[in-house]
Amino acid sequence: MADWVRRANVRIVRELFVFGLVLVSALILGAPLESANGKLMRVARGNLCVTEGAIEELAGGRISVKVPKMRAYVNEATPQIVEADFTYLGSTGNEARLGSGELRRQFGLKLRAQDACNLVYAMWRIEPESKIVVSVKSNPGQHSSSQCGNRGYRNIKPRRSSAVPSLRSGAAHVLRAEMNGAEMKVFADGTLVWEESVGPGALGFDGPVGIRSDYARLELELRAGEPAKAQAGRAPGCRTGPDESE
Repeated sequence: MADWVRRANVRIVRELFVFGLVLVSALILGAPLESANGKLMRVARGNLCVTEGAIEELAGGRISVKVPKMRAYVNEATPQIVEADFTYLGSTGNEARLGSGELRRQFGLKLRAQDACNLVYAMWRIEPESKIVVSVKSNPGQHSSSQCGNRGYRNIKPRRSSAVPSLRSGAAHVLRAEMNGAEMKVFADGTLVWEESVGPGALGFDGPVGIRSDYARLELELRAGEPAKAQAGRAPGCRTGPDESE
């Protein structure tokens, strides 16, 4: 084989190898990550602390929400990764305005949920507009609903975002949120739809992951990052009552 042909073949192989590395890197960076040890665990109804509303257990490890307002967190220390494979079933009816005065239907995930006054939300708004909204509720020194009420919310503007589909009754979707320090990513149906730092204020508190809904009927399977060995067996304890309402 002529030297120039051999050199050309080597160059082509090298370029294809580099292209493959770039492609794989792009796929990895754009895809949702697993937990630190590579696994997500299913969260059973019995491992959820419901602070407002009610959650019913269904066959196959799924859970059901039929009440106008639901708030819950995972009663176990896990990485800050949470995912809901859910089916939206329409409105619960009897819709009323939130504490902020807005009329809103939504479902979402909670991270670093220390208490009713300090936590991070990744909410999929259903009505009046379909979109992902990430909020930090921070009230330093306050820990109960009677102290902070509806104060301390701050919506975070993303550096990267994309549209999400409108939620139709009977449609199935997957919502996932993960935090690495203050950096947060939200995925809808496997696509990155929100990315930004939520700011150092969100690192001033810490707590479990969880879920929240307002006027949305749902069936879902909830998953969270499998605890590392150092976290195994640690639980925040289940706190209920009016002061735990968000």
